[in-house]
Amino acid sequence: MNRILLVAASMLLAAPSALAAQSLEGNWTNPKRSVIVKVDRCGEGYCGTVSWASQHNRDKVAGEGRQLVGTRILTDLKPAGDGQFKGQAFEPKRNIRGSATVHQLGANTMVVKGCAVLGLFCREQRWTRVVD
Repeated sequence: MNRILLVAASMLLAAPSALAAQSLEGNWTNPKRSVIVKVDRCGEGYCGTVSWASQHNRDKVAGEGRQLVGTRILTDLKPAGDGQFKGQAFEPKRNIRGSATVHQLGANTMVVKGCAVLGLFCREQRWTRVVD
């Protein structure tokens, strides 16, 4: 009986970290709901690619000679402890690359922070999971 309890307890302790890692995967939208980003495994980490964007946002980026849908905006997100993932971010409207920090506040809310120019300019957004 003690062995069963020990195994059950160890599974419960291991479950949150596995769940947290898997929960990044899915479709997420920005606060204005003008972009949907699909986060999925890529290599050793996670990546986020724009899967849908409003016509307004597509036009802004098209004016710069680029395409928004299909653009990878989060790259190489890897666990950094305390439920955070760190990697690289790309802001397509301004054509800026920088560091990214991502952590979840719950199953359906994720905070995405991108910083550029040696961390001097940062922007943070709360993204919401898109439920199909």
